[in-house]
Amino acid sequence: MQSTIYYKAKKTTVNLIIHLFLLTVGITCVFPLLWMISSSLKTQETIFKDMSIIPKSFHFENYYHAWIEGGFGRYFLNSIFYTVAVVIGIVIISSMAAYAFSRLRFAGRNVLFVIFMAAMMIPIQGSFVALYVLLNKLHLRNTSLGYILCMINVGLSTSIFLLKTFFDKMPKELEDAARIDGCSKIGIWWHVALPLAKPVLAVVVVLNALNVWNEFILALLIFDSRPLMPLQVALMTFQGEFVTRYPLLMAGLTIAALPIIILYLLMQKYIIKGVTQGAVVG
Repeated sequence: MQSTIYYKAKKTTVNLIIHLFLLTVGITCVFPLLWMISSSLKTQETIFKDMSIIPKSFHFENYYHAWIEGGFGRYFLNSIFYTVAVVIGIVIISSMAAYAFSRLRFAGRNVLFVIFMAAMMIPIQGSFVALYVLLNKLHLRNTSLGYILCMINVGLSTSIFLLKTFFDKMPKELEDAARIDGCSKIGIWWHVALPLAKPVLAVVVVLNALNVWNEFILALLIFDSRPLMPLQVALMTFQGEFVTRYPLLMAGLTIAALPIIILYLLMQKYIIKGVTQGAVVG
């Protein structure tokens, strides 16, 4: 009896400690977002004087001024276009490459896969010079196509690794059944592999969408024309040499964060399934 009570008390204590730790981590992650939203509703004079999360007065006009003065409309559409184009390109190319690495047998397969994996260790900043020279020679610098191709290249290695790991676990019986029904290799990839890979594809989509949406330095390197630049560049409008308009900057950051938050919420079910279950097929 005492042993049962001891183990129950121990289990309760351990669970309490774990939940308190997770709650603390959750609060530290959410607090900057809450502070950003709160600051976007304050004025330049009160943003550092009023330390409360809930402002005494709400200034929703900050969002209007941020959208109009920062030219957010054009930049916002640019970022949406770049994100959608890059994510679609990465999903198609990486899924086909991952399926080929997993299922096809060809000379140099392992060497090519190792090269792709080695690229994961090179930060994007380490390839700036090479990208700049290459885009200049191809006459793709200061073009939307050049930026999209660069961002697709940035996300390929990680996406191929995630998808290949999933396809390696996919039962071959499913492919055999598809072949009996007359499916080609492309048909199996499209009708069998991709539908089963939804959890991993959700992770790939969110990771790459977040990467493209938040990209700033590469955009400044590639683009000279401001109308072609993504949303993150527009945020610099409110950061002057001597004065930074913090409420408008926070309003702009909130606008920039909303699409990614919405995307994550829409795909949360698949992401959790892919992460917690390791994208097990079945």
